[in-house]
Amino acid sequence: MNKVSNIHPFDTRTGSLRLSNPVVAGALLLVLSAVALLAANSGMIVIAACLALVIAGAYLYCLFTYPELGLYTAVALSFVLIGLGRYAKDLQVGLGLDGILILTYLALFMKKFREGIDWTPAKKDVTLLALIWFAYALFQIVNPEAQSFAAWFSGRGVSFYMLMVVPLALLFINTTRKLDLFMYAWGIFSILATLKGIMQLKIGLDGAEQAWLDDGNFKTHVLFGKLRVFSFMSDAGQFGANQAYSAVVAFIYAMAQTSWKKKLFFRTVALLGFYGMIISGTRGAMSVPMAAFMTFFILRKNIRVLSIGVTLLAMVFVFFKYTTIGQGNSQIRRMRTAFDPNDASLQVRLDNQKLLKRYMKSRPFGAGIGHGGVKAQRYLPNAYLSQIATDSWYVLIWVEEGIIGLLLHLFILFYIVIKASRMVMFQVKDPKLKLMISALISGMVGIMLASYGNAILGTMPTGMLIYVSMAIMMNAKTLDESISNNKENTVK
Repeated sequence: MNKVSNIHPFDTRTGSLRLSNPVVAGALLLVLSAVALLAANSGMIVIAACLALVIAGAYLYCLFTYPELGLYTAVALSFVLIGLGRYAKDLQVGLGLDGILILTYLALFMKKFREGIDWTPAKKDVTLLALIWFAYALFQIVNPEAQSFAAWFSGRGVSFYMLMVVPLALLFINTTRKLDLFMYAWGIFSILATLKGIMQLKIGLDGAEQAWLDDGNFKTHVLFGKLRVFSFMSDAGQFGANQAYSAVVAFIYAMAQTSWKKKLFFRTVALLGFYGMIISGTRGAMSVPMAAFMTFFILRKNIRVLSIGVTLLAMVFVFFKYTTIGQGNSQIRRMRTAFDPNDASLQVRLDNQKLLKRYMKSRPFGAGIGHGGVKAQRYLPNAYLSQIATDSWYVLIWVEEGIIGLLLHLFILFYIVIKASRMVMFQVKDPKLKLMISALISGMVGIMLASYGNAILGTMPTGMLIYVSMAIMMNAKTLDESISNNKENTVK
């Protein structure tokens, strides 16, 4: 009896054994007959609908059998959902991501229903920080300055996804093999994103993408007759920064690999990622590799490596700041303006920040989530703040959640980076794991710096990747222990 009670309900009879039951076989025959009749009378629409139902049913079966699938699905959706919104105008992309995460928790509860979920792996300070950040976001609902709950709901991702993702990542990614699986999923979608960007640049835009440009986005995405590639992401800024982020992480992660196939895969991700950064025309994305590699050199605790790294970064700086080499290339010319302190767009941003500074003096808790920047025009078309572009992620947090919210947010980011760096430099023993975690830390620092110029950090897919990375970074000791245990078992 005890053995039977511990068997997962989805695993009792699988595969062809189910067809040996006459009832199951008969039901299957009836369903197939019904589908055939409907297809004959209604055409391809019914066939497509039935196929979609079958795929959805198969996915749900796999999800409730292996809840880990939900986390990887969320990562995949974070890359493509915003792009899908260009083809289906009424598609609620955020709700799709919410639904997958909620279903993942439901699947986890169902699978562990009898024995209960062991939450011990998720009981870490990063989970507590996510909970505190979400609690502050909930407080924003009753912020006296807030005028629209719909605006708050549209901006819920600023804290909700961190709270949902961090515990799942701590539970599911607890070995280096599972870390590799996450990195493969990340790498595959990064490659697809760059390939889609190359199609936009070399072949041209499709109808939905052109309609998106015509809807006012051409002002920021077609400069001097040149397209700023945006792939299937929210905009060129997000595409460029995310591809730079993916490139840096993959480049460092490849150093930890011994298999030539793995090295080739991650180096391909890195190469295409850097190319994606260039064709996006996003100047702020350049800060990602510069800050990331500087962080990596420091984490290595090697004076020679640090010296060489600083020299290389200085050469890159001199190339863009003090030379005109490659000026005929529109992408290089665009990126070179990032080093010009008199750049017109930079001056506009600084002027906007002066206006916001005066307005925010008397609002320590901010104006309310979803109430800042031109995106708020959808809910508050005539509000003062919705007429001023926030641009920077940190300016957005400051406007919506006040100086208190900004300080809390910065504390969380720096606490995670500093603690994870300390673990890598002084506590993690396995040299390969040091490189793996260093890759994630370095990439996160790069995104933190790039987010000063653009609203990068919380926008998908970068936000999803950052939240998963936070959990992995803070789980470094657990990963190191699993490696040590495997080595001991191998010796025995």
